[in-house]
Order: sequence, then structure tokens, then C-alpha cells
Amino acid sequence: MEFTAKQIAEFIGGRVEGDEQASVNTFAKIEEGKKGAISFLSNLKYLHYIYNTESTIVLINEDVKLEGETKATLIRVKDAYESVAKLLQLYESMKPKKKGIDSLAFIHPSAKVGKDCYIGPFVAIGPDVVIGDGCVLHPHVTIGEKASVGDNTEIYSNAVVYHHCKVGSNCVLHAGCVIGADGFGFAPNTEGYDKIPQIGNVVIEDNVEIGANTCVDRSTMGSTVIHKGVKLDNLVQVAHNCEVGENTVMSAQVGIAGSTKVGSWCMFGGQVGIAGHIKIGDKTFLGAQSGVPGNIKGNETLIGTPPMEPKAYFKSQAIFRRLPEIYKQLNELQKEVEKLKGEQ
Repeated sequence: MEFTAKQIAEFIGGRVEGDEQASVNTFAKIEEGKKGAISFLSNLKYLHYIYNTESTIVLINEDVKLEGETKATLIRVKDAYESVAKLLQLYESMKPKKKGIDSLAFIHPSAKVGKDCYIGPFVAIGPDVVIGDGCVLHPHVTIGEKASVGDNTEIYSNAVVYHHCKVGSNCVLHAGCVIGADGFGFAPNTEGYDKIPQIGNVVIEDNVEIGANTCVDRSTMGSTVIHKGVKLDNLVQVAHNCEVGENTVMSAQVGIAGSTKVGSWCMFGGQVGIAGHIKIGDKTFLGAQSGVPGNIKGNETLIGTPPMEPKAYFKSQAIFRRLPEIYKQLNELQKEVEKLKGEQ
């Protein structure tokens, strides 16, 4: 389908500079622009591309000042990144959804599958499972006994939802993610370790997206809970009995140890590590590779191990890089002091 600059501007609340009838039918990065594509500019590092991009339309922030003319029609908006996200959502929603149950899928007779679902080949749905309306289960998905999946949730190939776990509506589980595997519970004995049965489950609320090969472990007792609106990147580990607050986001390779409570609207950079049995307050922002050994009150931006304010962290890193030089100077000073003491 094609859309004109005027139609797009009306949808996202923007202002057209150039040809209102310029039309597009695809998306492209501004540096790889082509005729008939719409691009966006939100990072000023890419500003120089706007003068020569081949894209027909470019979304740009209202406050960006240009020093020359552009070939592309511009649509001025408050936030170009937010606007392109809305357009991509519209584009995705217009794709036809698959429907029907493949003949190679297995659905236990006691399971209930809602209306307008797509169940791909080699999907396995266990006893007493409930699948909501409009769900899409791609090939090789496994849903365990007495698990449930809410309406309009999409689960990609080779993802597994273990027995008794609950997945909400409008969720996305990407390929290979595992919901409800046993938490890491073992009791040492004289000959090795006794496994502690993990008899709880995982509860994932609505509008959650979980990345490829991410694991959310079932609780020892009770539930591991991922609240609504949470977004987990690929290769994230959420251990047993954890709770992640609403609209929190975590980048790749974040690891959260058992029984930790994470607040709402938190943001964790890649490879952040969180110790177990602690509390992270609302609106905590942790830079990449931060290591958190204890509680954090919230409403803080921190980085490092243990986490500290960014300004203090970067000052500390500058000193750390000079430690060999400082150590050498300290040794020389100590020798001079000892020499002066000997002369007294």
C-alpha cells in the first residue's frame, strides 16, 4: 500500500515541508534511502545524510535546523523516533494474519483453542491448556499441561511454555525462549546436591515482549511474576521467585538472581547483573555491565560495580587507569620519606 506525506502527517500529527502528495510504500534507513521509502532522523550524527538521501520522505524533529536544501519531502514532528515507531506498528498491523490449525500440529483433546488462531506444524499443546483468541503459534512451539495463553499473543518457533505457567494477552515470545523451567535450587549434602523441587509457576501479564533464548524460571513456591508492559531482550535470565515491575526494560544478557524484586519503569543496560534477595526501586536506570550487590531505593541513574552516579564513576575510572603510575609515584615517595627519616 502507498501513503502520501499528507496522510502520514495527519496520522502522526506532523507538518509537511515539501510535496504533500509524495508517496511511499516502504521503510529505509536514511543512509540507505531509496525512492518510495520513508526514513527518519532522530540522531544528529546522521544529519549529513539528509541532504543527499534518496528516500522520498524523511521524518525529522521540529527543532532540527538545516543548513541546506533536501531532495526529500520532510515531515516535522515532536519526536521522529516515536513517530516512526507508530508508523511501523501501523505497517505491521496491516499484514494479513495467518489462521488455521496445521494438520501436523498436536492438540490434546482436553485443550481449548480460541477463535482465529494459527497453530503451525509440529506445535504441541498439552492437556487442559487454554489458548485465547487470535493467537499465533509458530512451528515447534510447546505449551505444557494446564498452561494458558491470552488473546492475540504470538509465540515464535521453539519457544516453550512449561506446565501451569500463564502468559497474558498481546504478548510476544520470541524463538527459543523458555518460560517456566526449574529455578536453580539445590541443597548440598555429603555426596553432592539434593534437587529442591520447583513447584511454583511463572505468570506473565499483558503486553510483555520476551526476546530470543531468554529464560524466566518458575518459582520454588508461588509465582515468578513479569508484570504488564515489560520488555526483555535476548539472552536475559530471570531466576526463580523474582518479580519484575510494570514497563521495565532490560537489554541483552541481563541476569537477575533469585527472589529479587525489580520496580516499575526501570531500564537495565546490557550485561547488568543483579544479586538475589534484594529490592530495586522504581525508575532505576543501570548502565551496561553494572553489578548490583544490594538494595537500590529508586529514581537513580547508576553505573559500575557497585553502582555509583555516572559522574563519580567516570572520575573513578580515570583514576583507575592511572593506578600503575600513581602506585609507582607512591613507592618513590615512600622511599624518600624513609630516606629522610634515616637522616634525622
